Amino acid sequence: MGNEELADFAVKHALKLGATYAEARWESHSQNSFMLRNSVPQVCGFDEYEGIGIRIISHGASQFCSTNRVDQPHVAKAVGDAMRAAVANAKLVREPMLISEEKAVKAKWEVKAKRKIENVGVDEKAKLISEVDKILATQKFKVPSRYVYLCDSNNEAYFTNSDGSRITSSVPRIELLIDFMVQHESQTMQRYLPLLSASGYEVFKKWDLEHKLAEEVKGIGKVLSEGVSAPDGPTTVVCSPEIIGLAVHESIGHPFEADRLFSREAAQAGETFLQQGDIGKRIGNELPTVVDDPTVPDSVGYYMYDDEGVKARRKTLVEKGKINELLLDRDTAYRMGTKSNGSSRASSFECEPLIRMSNTFLLPGDLSEEEIFDVKKGVYMKSYTEWCIDDTRSHQRYVSCEAYLIENGEVSKPVKRAVLECTTRKLWTSIDALGNKLDFQASVCGKGDPLQDMPISYGGPLTRLKQVRLGV
Repeated sequence: MGNEELADFAVKHALKLGATYAEARWESHSQNSFMLRNSVPQVCGFDEYEGIGIRIISHGASQFCSTNRVDQPHVAKAVGDAMRAAVANAKLVREPMLISEEKAVKAKWEVKAKRKIENVGVDEKAKLISEVDKILATQKFKVPSRYVYLCDSNNEAYFTNSDGSRITSSVPRIELLIDFMVQHESQTMQRYLPLLSASGYEVFKKWDLEHKLAEEVKGIGKVLSEGVSAPDGPTTVVCSPEIIGLAVHESIGHPFEADRLFSREAAQAGETFLQQGDIGKRIGNELPTVVDDPTVPDSVGYYMYDDEGVKARRKTLVEKGKINELLLDRDTAYRMGTKSNGSSRASSFECEPLIRMSNTFLLPGDLSEEEIFDVKKGVYMKSYTEWCIDDTRSHQRYVSCEAYLIENGEVSKPVKRAVLECTTRKLWTSIDALGNKLDFQASVCGKGDPLQDMPISYGGPLTRLKQVRLGV
């Protein structure tokens, strides 16, 4: 029995046993990883696995199960065990599990690599991370701690459900994580730089690592050797796409995950400041519009259909400062009397799909860089070294890695540890101007128990905030 036939069998068997809904997701995943610490090779990993994740709804209860034994007897056993668990759990369910009605889809989608992973040898991959380490080690400022991790993967999947959907997908990914410390005399600063792409090895040219890493080390070195204190009192702050993008991800993206609204994530990844009925209410002034869009071509968080078989689309979370829509799966969509907007994803066949972000960003405005920096006095926050946010996503703090004074429209002296600390509503009502260029930062977002890591990106334009106080 082929893999697609086996997934189809899982759905049919669940219906035969009495399920009112069933879905199955077969995945085959191959992965290679290479690590280098201070020029010394570490343990390398070569991993291949496949399996089927199955979700059923029976007697008003939802149950998820998975197996890496991809044959009919083991799949039948997994489905049977899940059915028995659902029947038992139904006695504890206060409200029956219902999901939104969605159109059945038959589709095939893929991300095409120009330089395929399987065509790049082990020696070349080892050389690539050695070159990254060498770039860091040969800068003017000392970089005593260097960690480089390279991981490439190919993921093949087939999704089927009892609604009639049949979707196949193929996605290659490249992940380069660089963690390093810059030192000047007795002072140090750490920088974590994640670079990810849904592509093949052609992305290394796009990253331009020699230039990018040299600029990173030089900037941090200047902060350590020449940095001054941030100004006291309320001031103008210009946030880079990295800074404002992180704020978008943490203070808009996460609280707009609808499973938080219904307390599903409260004990795992936190809560939300939002309440049912907040759609249409104002969270900022009229400048910010925030979207989550998995359909951005060549993006880190790209996908065409989510892991519930729903077609992906752009979601406008905040429109001109007003709460517009949430990130939904079929469960929360039903609860809110609407349709899913394709936001449900799982990191592997072993995991139940959860509501996740993809590419979440603030839309640009129409001002040039010169116009954004046209202020008498302020601070430009270029990158961050640490951040934190409370459980409801109401209060947050972002600490600069690189930051600079703005004096009479010019970026001047480096600033040490500029700290942007404010409430979510204060942040989004303080926006004074938006640049006309959009940029993204790749990252890995964690959620769920067991933890599921998901490749995402966040971003925005240069964003100017007025009259905000920098902490210490």
